Amino acid sequence: MKPRMTLELLNQLPFDDFVDALGGVFEHSPWVAERTAALRPFHSVMELAAVMSAEVEKAGYGPQMALIRAHPELAGKAAVRGELTRESSEEQVGAGLDQCSPEEFARLNHLNQAYQAKFGFPFILAVRGYERMGILREFERRLGSEVEEERRECLKQIYRIARLRLEAMFPEDVAR
Repeated sequence: MKPRMTLELLNQLPFDDFVDALGGVFEHSPWVAERTAALRPFHSVMELAAVMSAEVEKAGYGPQMALIRAHPELAGKAAVRGELTRESSEEQVGAGLDQCSPEEFARLNHLNQAYQAKFGFPFILAVRGYERMGILREFERRLGSEVEEERRECLKQIYRIARLRLEAMFPEDVAR
C-alpha cells in the first residue's frame, strides 16, 4: 500500500507526477497544476491553494473563461449521463443533487438554461454546506447579476472548490 500523499511528498514529486496528483483540482484544467509545479515547495494547503488560484488570475481572461466553461452544470446533462469527474460527482451528491424531485430537477434544468443563455457559461457554486433549496435560491439570486460580476463570482467559487479539494487531498496538512 502506498503512503498517503502529503505536501512533503508532493513537493518532491517529478513534474509529471505532480501534475497527475493535482490535475483534477481545477476541473478539466491540468494547466493550473503545470504552472504551479515550478513554484514549489508549498508549506501549507492554504499556500498551495492561494498559489494555484494566483496562477489562474495571472493566466488572463481566455484561460479563465476556458476554466469556467470546463465546469459541469449542477444536476445537468453530464450528471444524468454519469460523465462528471469523480470530484464533481461527489460534491453534487454531497449536496443532495442526486436526490432531486422531478420538479426540482426541472427547475434546475430551467435555471441552467436561463443562466447559460444570459452569461454564456455554466453556473458554478461550491456546493459544500448547501442543501438543494439553498442552491436553487443562490441560482436565482445570481441570475440578477451583471456578466462581469458573475464571471468574477464563478472564479471565486472555483477557488473555493479547489481549496476544498486540496483540503480533502491533504487532511494532515490543513492545520499548517
